[in-house]
Amino acid sequence: MDAFKHGVFSWCELMTTDVEAAKEFYTELFGWTAEAVTIDGMQYNLIKVEGTEIGGIMALPAQAQGAPPCWGTYVTVDDVDATAGKAQELGASVIVPLTDIPEVGRFCVIRDPQGAVISIITYLGEHHG
Repeated sequence: MDAFKHGVFSWCELMTTDVEAAKEFYTELFGWTAEAVTIDGMQYNLIKVEGTEIGGIMALPAQAQGAPPCWGTYVTVDDVDATAGKAQELGASVIVPLTDIPEVGRFCVIRDPQGAVISIITYLGEHHG
């Protein structure tokens, strides 16, 4: 299935307090490779399976300090702004505002009416729509 199609899970991301330990654990456990990159001034580690990027590992950002390490999932949407609005109409709250990721796309994080958290993203370029 095309991960860049509306409604499809497209990315998984670990935010953690110990990036190096997490990289060591998951690369050993699953055979992933991790490639350190800098994105918009932030250190990020791309997770790959057989050379294909499937997710990332990053340090907990300042706004999440005190939170436990956690995995987050992204669902691709055609229009993240419209989808965020619809989510709010359906009772969700936006907990990370609409944010542009240079050369990647635009995302936000929502909390559904039951309290579960998920990220939604619209990709730029070849992956969009």
